[in-house]
Amino acid sequence: MAELQLLVDIKNKAKLKKRTVVLPESHDERVLYAAEKLTKENIASVITLGNETEVREDAKRLGINLTGVRIIDPANAESLSNFTNIFYNKRKHKGLTIEEARETMKKDLFFGAMMVNEQMADAFVAGSTASTGDVLRAAFQCVGMPEGISIVSSFFLMIFPERVFSFADCAVVPNPDASQLADIAITTADNHKKLTGEDAYVAMLSFSTKGSAKHELIDKVIEATNIAKSKRPDLNIDGELQFDAAIIDSIGKKKAPDSNVAGRANVLVFPDLQAGNIGYKIAQRLGGAEAVGPVVQGLKKPLFDLSRGCSVDDIVNTAAIACLMA
Repeated sequence: MAELQLLVDIKNKAKLKKRTVVLPESHDERVLYAAEKLTKENIASVITLGNETEVREDAKRLGINLTGVRIIDPANAESLSNFTNIFYNKRKHKGLTIEEARETMKKDLFFGAMMVNEQMADAFVAGSTASTGDVLRAAFQCVGMPEGISIVSSFFLMIFPERVFSFADCAVVPNPDASQLADIAITTADNHKKLTGEDAYVAMLSFSTKGSAKHELIDKVIEATNIAKSKRPDLNIDGELQFDAAIIDSIGKKKAPDSNVAGRANVLVFPDLQAGNIGYKIAQRLGGAEAVGPVVQGLKKPLFDLSRGCSVDDIVNTAAIACLMA
């Protein structure tokens, strides 16, 4: 199956990268099982955070072998003072005190994010117990966004038996403006290529194709398309396109004959979160697609958020993707 092969390919590529991933939530048994699997399969070197005695006792009780997994207790780590000073300098303009910085750095999410910022780990995967807001807050405050990108967003790899798509944004940004929508398109295009090896063909979706309707909601998509094209003329991006015109060749040729994307799109950018979230769930539940993600994007380094309903395999797959993107 395509879903199996793509994930196998991603894991195999991650193995060659030899990256280190930090999994902060050692109190979750799913994380410990994932740490064991990632290590045994040589997908990545793993660091987990917490009291080492407690973590090892939990692992022993569960029959989990953590040989090769590093365990760091943020409250007693050698790097705590250095991390505290770095975080204080990043956030003192917000009124943060040095004492508050130290207490924040003792928290697993913030310590793990700072490890990535300071190149002690290549990637970070959390959210099996923490909320998306908490994970992204740690990521944003410790790592931040690269120059030229205005928004942290997400995408799903939607894996069908014959094709793989990237859907964005389906999980993070409720109502992006035109500039933000353009950045979502650009980052998703780059990440689609990185993970699948395919050139990205990006469709900016709407309920209109090339002027077939007029509305201010369509105007936003057209403006976003123009911004994205001006920022990254090397990418294949077009809009506004309806879903069928974007992915079905015969309809694309009929509705948008001059488009280099219509009928062949593999990156689908939805105009807002309502459309994106509904769209990916329809594809997953009725279309039978395997939905891998959400994959957080738009940060300087790969810090990924999990669903709190995630499985052990979800954590392993997400970690492999994070390592591949590092």
